[in-house]
Amino acid sequence: MSQTQVLARKWRPKNFSELTGQEHVVRALTNALEQKRLHHAYLFTGTRGIGKTTIARILAKALNCQTGVSSMPCGVCSACTEIDGGRFIDLIEMDAASNTQVEKMRELLENALYAPTVARYKVYIIDEVHMLSKSAFNAMLKTLEEPPEHVKFILATTDPQKIPVTVLSRCLQFNLKQIPLPLIAVHLKHVLEQEHISCDETSLQLLARSAQGSMRDALSILDQAIAFGEGKIEEAGVRDMLGAIDQRYLYDLLDALSQKDGAKMLAIADAMETRSLSLDTALQDMATLLHRLALAQIVPSAIGEDAPEREQIFALAKVFLPEDIQLFYQIAINGRDDLSRAPDEYAGFTMTLMRMLAFIPDDMTTASVGGQEKTAAKAEVKAPSSGTGAETKRPLPLITVETAVIKPDLDISSSAFSDGWRVMVNQLKLSGLAKMLAQHCEVKNVSPNEIEFCVLETHKHLLDKAYQERMQTALREHLEKPVRLKFSIGTITGLTPAELGNREKQEKQSQAVAAIESDPFVRELVEHFDAKLIVSSIKPIQ
Repeated sequence: MSQTQVLARKWRPKNFSELTGQEHVVRALTNALEQKRLHHAYLFTGTRGIGKTTIARILAKALNCQTGVSSMPCGVCSACTEIDGGRFIDLIEMDAASNTQVEKMRELLENALYAPTVARYKVYIIDEVHMLSKSAFNAMLKTLEEPPEHVKFILATTDPQKIPVTVLSRCLQFNLKQIPLPLIAVHLKHVLEQEHISCDETSLQLLARSAQGSMRDALSILDQAIAFGEGKIEEAGVRDMLGAIDQRYLYDLLDALSQKDGAKMLAIADAMETRSLSLDTALQDMATLLHRLALAQIVPSAIGEDAPEREQIFALAKVFLPEDIQLFYQIAINGRDDLSRAPDEYAGFTMTLMRMLAFIPDDMTTASVGGQEKTAAKAEVKAPSSGTGAETKRPLPLITVETAVIKPDLDISSSAFSDGWRVMVNQLKLSGLAKMLAQHCEVKNVSPNEIEFCVLETHKHLLDKAYQERMQTALREHLEKPVRLKFSIGTITGLTPAELGNREKQEKQSQAVAAIESDPFVRELVEHFDAKLIVSSIKPIQ
């Protein structure tokens, strides 16, 4: 009975053109082979499963192909086929992890003095070379410095820092990169097409992500997925096999975090534990999601138009400040490190969530003056320090700008409701994406028991049923009467709470700048001490 060959061996690249994700190494080796500029010792470094030994074998074929030294070995001559089959007499492969002793190295080097049996070059591939003992490395030095013309050394390691500098300096070194997720997904899709196995895009992404940059791991996991699914690959099966985290859990966790709802966050964590999901993977995926939120905030173009869950990412990115995202990201990655020291994985995971909750900043900072809320402005001034000419930053006194507070009429049948909607939004018990929906709604029509809101097409992703229901519940509690909400998508007059808030923010900024610039203390610094006002540092405290 014939045995099926595992995918990692069956689809191992046989030439440079089949390699994925290591173009910089392929280009350098190809040029060297074509120009016959051959080195006597090569060192390939990088993490597991990214092609170090594969490139070494392809290089051995390129050096010994019977058609001549070439970057494109024929693959059919006896030298090429025997190297692919692992039985070429002049290709000696050694695993340094199991052959660390100096006697083994001396025996190998003594054999190197003899000419190849059938090949052009005698090629030595030493894997995990950093595992050799100090004495073994010392035995290599003389041969590496002045090797016979017929010998080529190809060394591979995952830890080049442990290789003596005297050995490194005698090798041509190539640093292999982890293979990007999109390239792994593309390769897995190609393999599955050739194997006549169907697979959806989500499953491909999950499998590629779980490989963590290793193509060999990706193919091994793919083999496992095929066996798990009895010859077919489906998202539910892949998630069960990997213990992958449903992304909805992560979005719900961050939404609850934005509401400062610790009870809800614990309930979600309990649901994840009940499903036996990997909580370490959950923190890893949360860090990945927070990274995407940061990109959406700072470099929006980095989130492709066809990116999955793109609308949810941009919606959630608007809920938190950039500095909040940075803080949560650090907490998530540090939380993963703490899991091994936690009483158990659940305790470590929930403590990480509680840490996020504990450090989330308040939404607003207000100062109370005379019983009324006032908005303050602060800024920095650069002034030369005496005697040194160096710039120092001096804080300025707070300059206050009063704002009016509107009290809306709670009778929804009156026009006052529309006028006071913006203030009412801030009085509703809403947060997160539900609050964002309310802020982007404009009152369209009102009747005694029904309110119709309109949102722009660009914000239609906020019209999730859960957010609509949360908004309706909050309004009922606030008005203390039953009320129905209707939502539509269309044109608005631009008087949504969000738009009015932006206008007020710009006005406050202008007032704050004017107040700072006209302050006597600031003017004196500028006129008499050659100080410079940093306008960009002027921030009204909301």
